[in-house]
Amino acid sequence: MVDCKILQAEERGIYVLKFIGEVRLNLCSTLDQIIDDMVNNPEFRTVVIDLTETEVIDSTTLGLLAKIAIASEERSKFLPTLITTNPDVTRIIQSMGFDRIFLILKEPASNVEELEEIPLMKASEREVRDKVLDAHRVLMSMNSRNREEFRNLVRALECES
Repeated sequence: MVDCKILQAEERGIYVLKFIGEVRLNLCSTLDQIIDDMVNNPEFRTVVIDLTETEVIDSTTLGLLAKIAIASEERSKFLPTLITTNPDVTRIIQSMGFDRIFLILKEPASNVEELEEIPLMKASEREVRDKVLDAHRVLMSMNSRNREEFRNLVRALECES
């Protein structure tokens, strides 16, 4: 498996998250904690998510990114930003309806502050399943296409709970 990392910087409530490699459900506990920390920061204003070095992104991660956008909308008037240069990643995020909840840029940011790597969190199988379920529920709430796409997966996960 390709190495995966999440890098982060924050200045005056503006967060930058950079995803590197194959971003899959093994990062869901770490990403969920980052989201909680961000939205609980009283200075939180918005977030820029850099996917320029993302090779693969799964639906659980997409659900968590949608969760970030929804939380950002609730907390501030600033639209969160996604930066993507990989045509496959761009196609996926647009097919999920992310163009309605993010400003999507197709060129890398030129001056990104120093980012520090976020250590990955360990999680039990149940914790991961709960985060996967929550992420997919968020995706389903975005539009009817997503609702249809993930209905069976969510039902299966709910039966396991």
